[in-house]
Amino acid sequence: MSNFFNPGPPNSTDPGGHKANHDVNAEKYHNEGPPGFWRQVTDLLIAVGILAVIILVVMWIF
Repeated sequence: MSNFFNPGPPNSTDPGGHKANHDVNAEKYHNEGPPGFWRQVTDLLIAVGILAVIILVVMWIF
C-alpha cells in the first residue's frame, strides 16, 4: 500500500531535454513558416467549433 504523504521519488526529468525539444519545435516552425501557423489556427477553430456544438447540444437537451 502506498503512503499518501510520500508519493514517491521527485520528478527526475532531463534538464537538457526541454531545451532539445524546444530547439526541435523551433526548427520545425521555422521551416514550415506561415502554413504551419495557419494549420494551428484552423486546428484551434475546429476544436472551438466542436466544443461549441457540444455545449449547444447539452443546452438543447436540458
